[in-house]
Amino acid sequence: MSARRAGHSFGALTVLDGVDLEVEDGEIVALVGPSGCGKSTLLTLIAGLDEPTRGGIAVRGREDGPGRLAGCAWMPQRDCLLPWYSALDNAALALRNRGAGRREARAAADRLFSRLGLAGFERSLPGELSGGMRQRVAFLRTLLSGKEVLLLDEPFAALDALTRGQLQEWLLPLLGGEGRTVLLVTHDIEEALYLADRVAVLSARPGRIVEWVEGARTPAAGRSQVVTAPGFNRRRERLLELLGPAPAPAGAGPDSP
Repeated sequence: MSARRAGHSFGALTVLDGVDLEVEDGEIVALVGPSGCGKSTLLTLIAGLDEPTRGGIAVRGREDGPGRLAGCAWMPQRDCLLPWYSALDNAALALRNRGAGRREARAAADRLFSRLGLAGFERSLPGELSGGMRQRVAFLRTLLSGKEVLLLDEPFAALDALTRGQLQEWLLPLLGGEGRTVLLVTHDIEEALYLADRVAVLSARPGRIVEWVEGARTPAAGRSQVVTAPGFNRRRERLLELLGPAPAPAGAGPDSP
């Protein structure tokens, strides 16, 4: 997956400008940056849901929109579960969309329910599930798409801090075991460092990548052990520094117009 001097504008508003991105097969990369810098827009461009205004984007060698879309599975911030479908049928939708029959799709999804901590909730409707369970169902649906590239747009943003931390710990070995290429958008610095091999920092709008920070992905270690390590804290401080408020122009004071 790659972007070369990619930019995108909505009319007169330039959201992304000169984005260079290279993600290796099987790599997990997190995107962080201030609100409005174009992180989610970049995901939609990579997914082939829109075309960059300038520059190029390729997914598994395909630069055309349908080709990029064929190689990507996109998980938006909202789980988008169908309220009248059971948890199992919601997860199986990805396989139904690929042409599988209902029985075959349900059987394939059912085999993964226990792996994702959902055993016993196969027949539950989305309204009967906790927020964390709903996100697991949505993620399972994304996995069952069979796509090699997963685009995750703040999948845990709507959850409380405790549930978010638990799902991060659950997700880490799962992503590593799948061997998929993952691009994760998040506002949570710890989440980015904990889940990713590398973290790309985008500037304020118009967004462009200004620095790469090494992630701390260590599937064999527990989350509390990883996030309290000195190396993790140094990287977190660097990200906070990069994402801090822009310095005021020279000569500007608090009362300047």
